[in-house]
Amino acid sequence: MDFNGLELHLGNIARLSKAKSRSISAENFTGEKGKGGMSLDGISASCARDLGQGWKVSPAVTLEKGSSFELAHIVGPGIITHMWMTCHPGSWRSLVLRMYWDDEETPSVEVPLGDFFCNGWCERSIVNSAPIAVMSGGGMNSYWQMPFRGSARITIENLGGAIPQFFYQIDYALTDIPADMAYFHAQWRRSNPLGYKDVHTILDGVKGQGHFVGTYMAWQANNDGWWGEGEVKFFLDGDNEFPTICGTGTEDYVGGAWAFEQVEGQGYLPFTSDYLGFHQVSRSNGFSKVNQRFGMYRWHILDPIRFEEEIKVTVQALGWRSEGRYLPLRDDIASVAYWYQSEPHAPYPAFPGKDELEVI
Repeated sequence: MDFNGLELHLGNIARLSKAKSRSISAENFTGEKGKGGMSLDGISASCARDLGQGWKVSPAVTLEKGSSFELAHIVGPGIITHMWMTCHPGSWRSLVLRMYWDDEETPSVEVPLGDFFCNGWCERSIVNSAPIAVMSGGGMNSYWQMPFRGSARITIENLGGAIPQFFYQIDYALTDIPADMAYFHAQWRRSNPLGYKDVHTILDGVKGQGHFVGTYMAWQANNDGWWGEGEVKFFLDGDNEFPTICGTGTEDYVGGAWAFEQVEGQGYLPFTSDYLGFHQVSRSNGFSKVNQRFGMYRWHILDPIRFEEEIKVTVQALGWRSEGRYLPLRDDIASVAYWYQSEPHAPYPAFPGKDELEVI
């Protein structure tokens, strides 16, 4: 993972590099060297009226209703090393994050903002993992490596109402990219509700060589009782009816066990760690909340699932019915698949509209 001396983990942090550090934000829209903090006009211009240029004049942007905004347009070669974004949680499902590499026409990343950062329910939830970290106040961070050779373009589309303040920062390095580095991809899907005896498809239609590196699921249980008996399955390179990799249960896939209970009968125990998390458990009691909602993730960073030609990933939704029998569930399941692959990638399914995205 070392290229031109640019090493992105602590083990080699002391090595010198010729890579050039750059950053894009509302205080430097282009990321140009020596061009940060120069704004004379911005959402905080009145706050800085006594201080003038250089004193936090343009820390954020306004996203108008129904608009798209280009967060970054970078000429490469280079690699995005960190992204930070924040706005009001109520808009996290109606903002669509898209990323394009090397002037491609269709995005390699197309995911609602909150779901990309493992917060799909428009309610803040702490995530303390290696590639995704969501901290106090709803500060959302990504450390996924995103290399590009010709260019990188990142946009955000606002399908909801006007957002007065959207904050963001995109940190990257300009450096040569080795030939064997693949491109980052992420795709969102939802089954609401899942059809009876159907499976939720996390990823399908991928063509090319690559490796699958992670899953996030926002899961709403629409029945009483336990909901996570279903298996996660990976169909690789020509698998048909049966997969090459088959898990043993939903909670097992994200590193938990036995219905996520610490003590039997005392409820769920959330957790968040570098590569595994069951970080969000909503409270379903009360006048306006009927069904319980959960957030969970599994990063295949130390154990990537490699494919040469194609990959399909699914999860079952299973609970229990009388006499110790499985009950196929009709839950609301939204997921994000994260993977790397060679380009070009196959086009994604048509992205849903605002009503199909909505948390309801």
